[in-house]
Amino acid sequence: MAIPRVRPGNYPAILSYGFRPFFLLGALYAGIAILFWLPMLYGRLETASEFAPVDWHVHEMLFGYVAAIVTGFLLTAIPNWTGRLPVQGLPLLVLALLWLAGRFAVFFSADIGWLAAAAIDNLFLLAVAAAAAIEIVAGRNWRNLKVLVPVVVLFLANVIFHIEAHSQGAADIGRRLGIGATILLIMIIGGRIIPSFTRNWLVRENPGRLPIPFNRFDVVTLALSALSLAAWTCFPDHPASGAALLPAGVFNAARLSRWAGDRTLRDPLVLILHVAYLFVPAGFLLTGLGALLPETVPPAAGFHAFGVGAIGSMTLAVMARATLGHTGRPLRAGNGTCLAFAAVVMAGILRIAAAFLPGVPVLLHVSAAAWTLAFLGYACLYGGALTRPRLQPRRPNPAAV
Repeated sequence: MAIPRVRPGNYPAILSYGFRPFFLLGALYAGIAILFWLPMLYGRLETASEFAPVDWHVHEMLFGYVAAIVTGFLLTAIPNWTGRLPVQGLPLLVLALLWLAGRFAVFFSADIGWLAAAAIDNLFLLAVAAAAAIEIVAGRNWRNLKVLVPVVVLFLANVIFHIEAHSQGAADIGRRLGIGATILLIMIIGGRIIPSFTRNWLVRENPGRLPIPFNRFDVVTLALSALSLAAWTCFPDHPASGAALLPAGVFNAARLSRWAGDRTLRDPLVLILHVAYLFVPAGFLLTGLGALLPETVPPAAGFHAFGVGAIGSMTLAVMARATLGHTGRPLRAGNGTCLAFAAVVMAGILRIAAAFLPGVPVLLHVSAAAWTLAFLGYACLYGGALTRPRLQPRRPNPAAV
């Protein structure tokens, strides 16, 4: 179904579609927050937050950056699923302001109190889930209600994160639940868009073997992954959790191999989706080995394979493709976009390596620099497209989100 035209109104172009403000705000925040994080890690910068530095970093990547990109994606994809007009204008501005309020509330939570900060911060994801549910139900698009499950879990993870950080001095279950919910969302959405975009490109540019359509194997993979992530969330160090995570990694690797990614080397916009998803099985395998062999495989390796590798790479890939498609630009990755893709993948690889080699801080520093380059690079490359009107009249574009 073609994406419907936006409703004319007296608001700037950036408020005409959900991806515009949230992709731009999310990218800027992802790059800037890392510039804050390293000085905080070394005790050279303090915040007025009740969160410990590590918790602030994890929280703002998960419930700041990731929440913004998930919101931008959902508010852009749901009109395509339902045929309804998108959330735009004043309602979209209110959601963006709620997100910004959450960032300030967390940063100054020691001044305003942890409960007030938690309430302000959690209001955003609650509003997003409600807005998405209203649109899906109004459009009678029942099959896509399942997409809201990880969003609701992400909201609950944020609630738990705030409570843990206040009562215990450090968040534990909340951070793993947040990572697990996001990885599950990547598996659901990725399982839809990666084979679809790959098929579209192969049929047009490289006829031959095509991705295998969604079938029972994908259902089993999703179920096994969800169960293993739940076990890891509750019992991260238990051998049984590690034993469940390993087959989930194998199944996800097999799932990826069914999507014919090896045949997409000539299109960076498609190839990056496959490379990003490769971090998903890597995360399962490293996290499983970290539970079974903690002295050999540090738990941080799997955590950052999920966080920096899978989440960082997949979100950037989707942001670039959606921005091009929905602003009327050709679906081609220029040199700057390719550099941003290479940088975010390198950030993931180096962050995993830094977990294995904590005595080599240059790995952490270069990883942070690559991450910042990727996301601030995206903001520079696509900021104009996000803030200006679409280049041409809206037409059906099945290759966009």
